[in-house]
This record gives sequence, structure tokens and C-alpha cells, in this order.
Amino acid sequence: MKSAEAVSSPPVKPLLDDPRLTASINTGYRHLYSVGCLSEEVWTCGNNKIMKVHNLQSKLLTSIQTKSGNWLQDIAVTLEGDLVYTDYYDKTINLVKNKQIQTVITLQGWKPLFVCSTASDDLLVTMDSDDYEKCKVVRYCGSTETQTIQFDDQGRPLYSSGDHIINTKYISENRNLDICVADREACAVVVVNQSGKLRFRYTGHPSNSKESFEPVGIATDSQSHILTTDINNDCIHILDQDGQFLRYIHCDLLRPFGLCLDNGDNLFVAELNTAKVKKIQYL
Repeated sequence: MKSAEAVSSPPVKPLLDDPRLTASINTGYRHLYSVGCLSEEVWTCGNNKIMKVHNLQSKLLTSIQTKSGNWLQDIAVTLEGDLVYTDYYDKTINLVKNKQIQTVITLQGWKPLFVCSTASDDLLVTMDSDDYEKCKVVRYCGSTETQTIQFDDQGRPLYSSGDHIINTKYISENRNLDICVADREACAVVVVNQSGKLRFRYTGHPSNSKESFEPVGIATDSQSHILTTDINNDCIHILDQDGQFLRYIHCDLLRPFGLCLDNGDNLFVAELNTAKVKKIQYL
């Protein structure tokens, strides 16, 4: 397993007392699921087979159809700015480079769910077994499987299993190389270290919560914060790298789903029902 190159500590950025909305992008989907961004161009996927790229003014720059014609499951932007997407029904993980699609991984007995690109340019993928009874995280270097994370030290499953339509498992790698999964069915953020050993589960914070904690999207920033959308409570939870709750982001969010951060720690939130991407400054 490759390790990320050593990097200098980033400048300390304190959390803003009042996060602010800086842009709102209309994507045109009926339902919006995932967002990916490195700079000014925003990739999205929703309830169809089309991936889109918009600028911050909502102008559509590019749209690309999946290779199989199936609906997308998830997208992620690589370090080089290319796009990776998962095709649940085709059991494939695909790379979009210069608008050309290449299938890089085809699974047997498992279906890919959600994907992220790591600091060492690996891919981390959550996946369901064909019978929906098992779930695991797999690391790939190129098309080679280099790590599987499925059980804790007592042999118990780390992640819940079930129908992928409800049981989302977005994934992100933190700066300290922890692997963070928002396990919606389990109502928990599950964090393991680089070796796959369980560090903690975060099951929500009682303050100001109308409904039970239901995490969906997940992302991490330069300060090693973990951010997760809470679709039941129309907010985002910010945690430190050890799972301690720090604060909420509200910003009039409505059914926040997927999220990502660009290279400048700007937060992009995909709203499920409005199909808008909201850009938020919180650092």
C-alpha cells in the first residue's frame, strides 16, 4: 500500500462563527446526489446517466453519458483533475479523462457504491455484496486491489448492509490518512485508521437536533476536520479528527446530500431535492 508523501502542516484556519453562502449552482437534475470539485469547475451526478460540469454561475460546460447507459452511483475528482465514477449495475469503476471513458475495474460478486481519491492517488471504494448481506471498503492502486476493510478486531462487520438506494456509504480520506465512511443505515460516521483498525464511531450530537442523525455525504479539509451532511436535520456536522463535535453549518440548507471541498477549503453541498450545489465558506 502506497503512503502519501510527507507534506508540511497547512496554515491554521479557524472555523468561522457564521459560515456564509458564496454561490448557488442550478444543475437541472430532478434529484442531485454527488458533487466533486478542485477549483472553479463543479462536477455533479444525479438521477440519470449524465455527468455534468458547471461553473459557479450555473453555466453548463460539459455533459458526459455513462459508458453503459446506466445511472451513476457516485463520482470523485482525482488529484490530476480527472473524474472517476462508479456504475453499480455494471459493477465497474470508470475513469473519465479528456471526455473519454475507460473502465479501470470490473468487480465479481460485489457492486461498487461510493468512491474517493486519496492523497497517494489511490481509490477507496465502498461496495455491497451481490446478495446485499455484506459491505466493505477496498483500496485500489490503479486497477490493483491493495487493501480490504470489512471487520473490526472482534470479527464484527464495520459497516451495515442493505439496499444501496437507502443505505448510502459515502467515503473520504482524512489528512491523517484515516478512512471515514458515512454509514446512513447505521446512523453513524465510521472512522478507521490507515491500516483499517476502528478508531471511533460518531453517532450525532444531541443539541439542536429535530430528528435522528442520518449522515450521508462526507468530506475532510486541510485542518483534518470531518464534515458530514445530516439529511434529517438539514445541516452539516463538523468534527475534529478524533470524532469530537465542533459545530453545525446550517446556511438554509435543504436536504443536504453529497459534499466535497476544493483545494481552497471551500465547501460544496449537493441538495437532494432542489438539485442545487451550494458553495459555503466556513474557514
